[in-house]
Amino acid sequence: WCEKFSEPYEAITSRINDYRAERITAYLNLIDKHVKRQVAELKSSPFVENSEITRYYELLPDGNLKGVYKNMLNEMNPKIKNELQNQLRDAVTFGNIDVNIMTKLESQRDESIPSSPYGFSDAASALRGYANSNLHSTVVFSAGFNPHLYGYIAKFPDFFPDQNGEIKKKICLKVSDYRSAEVQGKYLAKHGLWVSEYRVESPLNCGGHAFVNDGQLLGPILEEFKQRKDELINTLHTFYQKALGNIKKICLDAPKKVLVTAQGGIGTHDEHNFLINNYELAGAGWGSPFLLVKEATNVDDEHLQKLINAKEDDIFLSQSSPLGVPFWNLRTSKSESARLERINNGIPGNICVKGYAKVNKDDNGKPVCKASREYQVEALKKLAESNLPKEQLEAAREDILSKACICTDLAGSAMLVKNIDTNVNPALCPGPNLLNFKKLMSLKDITDHIYGRCSMLANNERTHMFISEIRLQINYLLDDLKKSALGLPGRSSQKISEVKENILSGIEYYQRIAKDIAKDQHEKFLATLSALRDEIRG
Repeated sequence: WCEKFSEPYEAITSRINDYRAERITAYLNLIDKHVKRQVAELKSSPFVENSEITRYYELLPDGNLKGVYKNMLNEMNPKIKNELQNQLRDAVTFGNIDVNIMTKLESQRDESIPSSPYGFSDAASALRGYANSNLHSTVVFSAGFNPHLYGYIAKFPDFFPDQNGEIKKKICLKVSDYRSAEVQGKYLAKHGLWVSEYRVESPLNCGGHAFVNDGQLLGPILEEFKQRKDELINTLHTFYQKALGNIKKICLDAPKKVLVTAQGGIGTHDEHNFLINNYELAGAGWGSPFLLVKEATNVDDEHLQKLINAKEDDIFLSQSSPLGVPFWNLRTSKSESARLERINNGIPGNICVKGYAKVNKDDNGKPVCKASREYQVEALKKLAESNLPKEQLEAAREDILSKACICTDLAGSAMLVKNIDTNVNPALCPGPNLLNFKKLMSLKDITDHIYGRCSMLANNERTHMFISEIRLQINYLLDDLKKSALGLPGRSSQKISEVKENILSGIEYYQRIAKDIAKDQHEKFLATLSALRDEIRG
């Protein structure tokens, strides 16, 4: 990238003590410098057809700034037109260069030093690399609560307010419900750390890892955030003030701003607007459809076609992740084909190269990845010596063999697109919502779709996102019941009863607000809810 951007390059080799963190810092600083240069070029471009600044304003949704742009286009007075253009140039902003850290990925880089300090785990090194960068942005923590990592954040001054009360590096938590936000927010506030955004993610209707909850649905979860947001902010501010006072840091009397955002299976402009307006969200995230936008994501041509041609069974909730968390997967990917081929050839598992997912330990206490050949061969030997009934034996064998090397394979498409490595087997993790989009889209196409200026849906009879989530919850519940019947590990009968009650409670909530959700389609929406309710009760 340095060569591509005509920047000087200095290698950061693995012989350097803190090479992982230093590489991350150098990379983020490079991206920061390049984006600022790009925005400066955009601002200086002319307001002519197909220029960068024209494209920027054409993509914006209707609003005050778009109104100024339209007025500029229609203005005939050269002086006024020039003033409006200068106003528009000054108004150009660029999105933050945010980073994501999966909190559970804590492998030690140097396994020969058992007592190596916590700061040299993968997650902590990543945090340090970000904290030492020039970025003025947000770190998103996903995959759950990690007290060690959260306590480590307090070592870096950029996460605390400056003399003006501003925080250079903000914290965002991906959460599954209000309670999770409250627990994690309190822990961080007691360390003098403010959470600037709570990103509520549908547990099953998002791509990637699916952090399954106890049947709570997205709508009721967001309703609780809406009703209790002020309570959350005021409670956390009390802890925050006390903590900052104890360490002699600046803390303003008024609580800092908190954003609540959501993501998970959004497919239409109406759904997007309903979430924003009804739950008073600061934003709503779209993910999977952008896999078909070559300007936004790096998916190689072969896998773009696989995504476009995907049938319902091709995007499935798998056990592929070595983290032991359900994982959305593309059945037709080269990663899946290679995994099955290795099994057929009697050499299951991958050679572990990167080691990011070594979150388990073998009998000798050595960190190991469940997708590795080392682990799978040994696990299969132990399984063969067990006396499990045939059905349990087959299910256990499938679970062992299902794991894929997502450390390497999830980067596969980008490696191909950028011509870095052609000897890769890409994996993709789209959410089920992708099935509603069946062609390549430009950035303008998807933006126009999100803002309601056109529709890119392949199926206008697409199921509403709330209905899809209920169906996903029911399907997952049915899988649990199958596991229980086979005597396999799964949720207890008591927990399954709780899940059913939570889904039913969510359905009742949607029934009460059906007219707001589905408008002129609310009768159909209600009928579907009733059918789903009867299915659960039956």
